[in-house]
Amino acid sequence: MPIKTLFTSESVCAGHPDKIADRISDALLDEILRQDPHARAGIETVAGANRVALYGEINTTAKVDFENIVRSTIKELGYTNPDWGFSDQSIFENNVHQQSPEIAQGTADDTGAGDQGMMFGFAINETPELMPLPVAIAHSLTRRLDEVREKQILDYIRPDGKSQVTVQYEDGKPVGIETVVIATAHDEKTDEATVRQGIYDEVVTPVLKSYGYTIEQEHLIVNGTGLWVIPGPESDAGLTGRKIVVDTYGGYARVGGGAFSGKDPSKVDRSGAYAARYIAKNIVAKGLATKCEVGLAYVIGQPKPLMKTIDVFGTGSASQEEIEKFADELIDTSVQGIVDKLDLRRPIYQATSAYGHFGKEELPWERIAS
Repeated sequence: MPIKTLFTSESVCAGHPDKIADRISDALLDEILRQDPHARAGIETVAGANRVALYGEINTTAKVDFENIVRSTIKELGYTNPDWGFSDQSIFENNVHQQSPEIAQGTADDTGAGDQGMMFGFAINETPELMPLPVAIAHSLTRRLDEVREKQILDYIRPDGKSQVTVQYEDGKPVGIETVVIATAHDEKTDEATVRQGIYDEVVTPVLKSYGYTIEQEHLIVNGTGLWVIPGPESDAGLTGRKIVVDTYGGYARVGGGAFSGKDPSKVDRSGAYAARYIAKNIVAKGLATKCEVGLAYVIGQPKPLMKTIDVFGTGSASQEEIEKFADELIDTSVQGIVDKLDLRRPIYQATSAYGHFGKEELPWERIAS
């Protein structure tokens, strides 16, 4: 008899409060790196009811109009209505300060890690992007939910939402979709039945079809409480880095101890996680395994990882020694080696602030090495 299991992952829209915070932090980081590629930054954003505040540290020659970038980013995300309790006109505070000299002295010229910590990268052959199927579908659903709002395909949708996908497995292989959950803010005039039908027809059905699956409408839950009209931080405050499981592998694989957004690549929370994914994805893409997890660990101020592990969970087609040799030749996992190989000192980070940091082929850590 086959062993049947279920696994669930979630994603959130770009206008979710935590993702507003991530997007602002990375928009600011991108502008800093555009002017000063060797800048140091760790920028945290808090988005609350009618207020947005910045905290953290920078060390840069860049001249940045923080308030303009913050307000422009909020507007781009669709928060232009003050009646929602949060908009591009909300109160702004800037509390960013100069980077600690103790940190700065250990990270000069990308020679040392910006912090201690452990990071994990993962890949599996369940999807074309070599991501776990539950989180891949969840991200596709929230991306599509944002698309139907932005293009006014469903003109009653407002800029906040979430998805959740439960996948059926048999003997470790995905075989179907058990349940899809969508939460989406919408206008007051549109009834629940209309929202549900629109989401089923324009979001859930095309996304699942692209992965080769279908569900009946009875397996779709839309807005579990029945009504949601006020989007964003008026209902639930947002904070940079709070969606770390959404940002990585949807709980399917281990995650490290630090978040990503707002951090320059000297912060190995970010660059180390990207390097680990790069190694894992290339091992699976090259057919050396069908499932792979890479672990790295660093100490502040030191260039090389204290730990480097590769686990293929018994799925390898080559020996462990051959796999490790491939990884060593693929990328130098010193801080400078990662930054140079993946060309991380450039403004590419806003693209990571929604729908996960992995599985997007345009990002350098998603490249398959020739």
